[in-house]
Amino acid sequence: MTLLALGINHKTAPVALREKVAFTPDSLVEALASLKKLDGVDESVIVSTCNRTELYVNTQDDSGQKLLQWLSEFHHLNVEDIANNSYVLSQDDAVKHIMRVASGLDSLILGEPQILGQVKQAYGDAKHSGMISSEFDKLFQHTFSVAKRVRSETDIGANAVSVAYAAVQLAKHIFAELPKRSVLLVGAGETIELVAQHLKEQGVSCLAVANRTVARAEALAETLGASVYTLSQVPEHLKDFDIVISSTASQLPLIGKGMVEKALKQRKNMPMFLVDLAVPRDIESEVNELGDAYLYTVDDLQHIVQKNLENREQAALEAEKLIDKQAGDYMSWKQSQQSIDLVRQYRQKGMAQRDELVEKAKAQLAEGKEASAVLEEMAYKLTNALLHPTTLALREAAMQDDQALSRWMGQALALSDYSSDENK
Repeated sequence: MTLLALGINHKTAPVALREKVAFTPDSLVEALASLKKLDGVDESVIVSTCNRTELYVNTQDDSGQKLLQWLSEFHHLNVEDIANNSYVLSQDDAVKHIMRVASGLDSLILGEPQILGQVKQAYGDAKHSGMISSEFDKLFQHTFSVAKRVRSETDIGANAVSVAYAAVQLAKHIFAELPKRSVLLVGAGETIELVAQHLKEQGVSCLAVANRTVARAEALAETLGASVYTLSQVPEHLKDFDIVISSTASQLPLIGKGMVEKALKQRKNMPMFLVDLAVPRDIESEVNELGDAYLYTVDDLQHIVQKNLENREQAALEAEKLIDKQAGDYMSWKQSQQSIDLVRQYRQKGMAQRDELVEKAKAQLAEGKEASAVLEEMAYKLTNALLHPTTLALREAAMQDDQALSRWMGQALALSDYSSDENK
């Protein structure tokens, strides 16, 4: 059996194709049931996220053509469209790939942690559908262990690589007890949504959202349990917040030096941390001239993000070494299992031949044939049956002038002409 990975991701295909090959929770159940019926497939796992769709299978088809055909037929797509935008990996390359994916090394955002949970979910779905046996169970459990080691033994997830996350991390450094701080979010777009998500993860509960369109602010605030203000109400309530993070599409600054100066006086000069993620700016740069106001712009955060990304890339090199070693360990285990199967088959074949000849010998003895003649015939036939395949292999190796194979077989069979080679 061959371990194969067939995949399409953000590096190989545009979103227009990725969304067509994605699996919904309902279609995933149907897909796993369909794969179960596919000739030559013993085990399978489907990982489907917004950035990738990957099929991992244990199969007799080492080319991946059957899998490619199945994927195109399942989604009613042209097979060439998938073939031209996909990748097929086998054996140790497939093992390294799933370990890299689960560790966040193949993600759009290097080192992002969510993918491990998504791979675990994919494994659980496959197991529930009866598509996991001992080999894949070993592979995925080992993969989860490797991913945890990558996060604990390297700095792959230690540094912020998005401005939204960097803003929250910076606030955390400035305020020792971030969950106790009050935060005003100005804007209600995607960037502010990400900031809000990171703040909630840090335990911040005192939140307010101010936006030009109140309905949009209310929609975001509902998910956060936050208060809602219009932009015109910001000057009145600015004094109530320790942290202000802004990202709107305004062409003019919304928060000026005078507004912040007044808020600081009302706060009795308790410090304020302001982050301007907008381009053009939402907060006047002159705010930085105020003694108790700490203003950071998107450029400041980009410098932090770039440095952190470089640190993650260095950590990724360490992670790759760990994955190479662990993938090698898994493949060694896999090969040892194959040798166990071969030994089992070889012994079963030998014992079956023995049992067949013993039964014939018993029948001959029951007919009154001489015991010594029966034993000699049985021994001759058993020896022939056991030696015939080996004899053919030795003859073929000699005819092909395969000296390495001849030497190996000679040593394995403990033949005198080759036994001394082991000691050379």
